[in-house]
Amino acid sequence: MLGLEVTVPVACFRKGFAREYWETEELPPPATCYGFLLSFVGERDRRRHVGARVCPALFNQPQRSAVLRTLWRVKERGLLPGVGTNSRPDYQELLTNIQLAIWLDSTEESVVGPSLEERVGVALDHPERIDRFGGLSLGESTHLVDEIRPIRPELSRPLRAYLLAEEGRFSLPVWVDHVGSAGTRYVTGDLVEVDSAVPPPSDRMPRIEPH
Repeated sequence: MLGLEVTVPVACFRKGFAREYWETEELPPPATCYGFLLSFVGERDRRRHVGARVCPALFNQPQRSAVLRTLWRVKERGLLPGVGTNSRPDYQELLTNIQLAIWLDSTEESVVGPSLEERVGVALDHPERIDRFGGLSLGESTHLVDEIRPIRPELSRPLRAYLLAEEGRFSLPVWVDHVGSAGTRYVTGDLVEVDSAVPPPSDRMPRIEPH
């Protein structure tokens, strides 16, 4: 299992059913963290590492605020997105000073070749070997990551991890249908206080799978 520390100055992890007011989740969903890791290693096929288990956690309590921004919509088909009535001002929640841990376990992947865990390890140790493009972001493309590094076991710190629970209080996506919503898959869990020096139980980490 591989543990990472990730810091993001500003981000929004929009709730799936938020429309008029873009609310944010308290931490990035497993599906968002999975996409971030794929981007980190330069993988374009999001099905490449299906079966990986990804567990997000919070070192701190990020500050929450709201901004007024221009959002795109499709009101008139004859106009381009963001033009005329195809845009509107609306509010979006933001989180600032986000300090995360992300654990990754690739033992249940069915991939032929290097696992996502192995590829992330290479990207950390030898970034010159990675072929990728664009800024590394978590959430929207403009929400750039400030730092990513392995968790240091000698620096034990408390944090709240999103672990699976049958009657959990939070539902977060492990797979997102970007065309509609029918294919989006959720799991339920709770934020559980753990120690950063001890990886969470693998069977309680959310598993990335489309079905």
